Amino acid sequence: MAGTTSKHGLMRPSDLRVRYGAGLVFAYLLAAIEVVAVVVSVSGETVIGAQAVLSVKNLVATVAIVIVGTVTVSVGAAAIVRGKPVNITRRQSAILLLPWALAAAVLIPLNFDAGGRVAVLLISAVLFGASVTACTGFLFTQRPLRTLMVTTAADFEHAERAPGVRARLALMWTMCSALPGAGIVLLVVLRANGWIIQRDAPIEVPVMVLALVAVVLGLRALILVSTSISDPLHGVVDAMAEVERGHLNHKVDVYERSELGELQIGFNRMVAGLREREKLRDLFGRHVGTEVVRRAVDEHESLSGDERDVAVLFIDLVGSTQLTASRSPHEVAEVLNDFFRIVVGEVDERNGLVNKFQGDAALAVFGAPLTIDDPASAALATARALCDELRRLPVDFGIGVSAGPVFAGNIGAESRYEYTVVGDAVNEAARLADLAKDSDERTLCSEEALARADPAERRLWSSRGSELLRGRATRTQISAPST
Repeated sequence: MAGTTSKHGLMRPSDLRVRYGAGLVFAYLLAAIEVVAVVVSVSGETVIGAQAVLSVKNLVATVAIVIVGTVTVSVGAAAIVRGKPVNITRRQSAILLLPWALAAAVLIPLNFDAGGRVAVLLISAVLFGASVTACTGFLFTQRPLRTLMVTTAADFEHAERAPGVRARLALMWTMCSALPGAGIVLLVVLRANGWIIQRDAPIEVPVMVLALVAVVLGLRALILVSTSISDPLHGVVDAMAEVERGHLNHKVDVYERSELGELQIGFNRMVAGLREREKLRDLFGRHVGTEVVRRAVDEHESLSGDERDVAVLFIDLVGSTQLTASRSPHEVAEVLNDFFRIVVGEVDERNGLVNKFQGDAALAVFGAPLTIDDPASAALATARALCDELRRLPVDFGIGVSAGPVFAGNIGAESRYEYTVVGDAVNEAARLADLAKDSDERTLCSEEALARADPAERRLWSSRGSELLRGRATRTQISAPST
């Protein structure tokens, strides 16, 4: 009863009612046929006085019971599909056992005059049929049951309890080995002791029937049990492949509280954790740049803190107060967004870190946390590119570039760290940015930064003498882009 299924083994809603009802009916009819075959095989010359079972009244009653049982199972299956998805397996078991209770209620009184041996035979047959129907019904409806039970699995702790792998294997063993084997042993013991069965009565036919039942039961039980286990595993494997492709929103349906359900919900929790980590990585990437994050992780760069030789670029807008006074807040926000977009784009292009946005200023670092070959050249090239790009905006600015040793790492309390750089080069870059606001080039660098750059970059800058920067005791040699 494979049915039409979705990618993860769940029945499509349009097929659910038909497939589920057909699975239960098929399980009941198969069990009924097997029980009839066993009863007929032992009612000939095997069980003393059992020939009375093969009467016309019993034949008519059996046909009627099978018809009524089939209708009962069909109606019960439809009620389960339409009803609330609560205690589904218990309700299903009750529906499958009801026809056998009806059979016992009809056949035993009908054969009351046939003696105790016939009563024992009928009771044993009913118990065998009820057990086989309940077990086979569960296995036949595994896939439709998933669609019914998945709605209850949102709260896994209160989801429907289903037989696990061991229980399913135990069911398979009970159906295809224990029950037929017990029947064969019982026949041998009864004949050996002359109980119910005469000592010289032939038992070859009932033994062959029970053996055939074991083979038929075993084949279908093996297929169904293996499918009920492999389908969820294949669903998890397929979902793992989707996650490997980067689809972190993918998840598997959880439809039962068993070992397989634990695997499914464990996978979903793992993917949720990966999504959370990816969000954090994306958030960090928005602060330091996605390329910086990727290479820092791939190359195991340190984010905890160490001393680095870096280049620092500081850029500050001029007249932001007048800008807010002359424009609407929305227009000011658009200008600032354009400003920061240009800064981030140029810094990211050269593997730098936009470390801070401070109102209308920005601090960029080249060489931490990601080590690059020539941080000074990258910072100077970025400064020149920003100078050209920012002239298109309705704002003025000043850019300063410096270089030297700094501490680069996490600073703050244990509950809140900030990755930043601390050192004289940072202060110098800020002072140069202030000075650059009054220069024609709007961009200045220190002699230290220029000395660390490659010859090709140095040729693009010209000396502008020396200046005593605010807060410093000695004069600083400065340069600006050549015009």
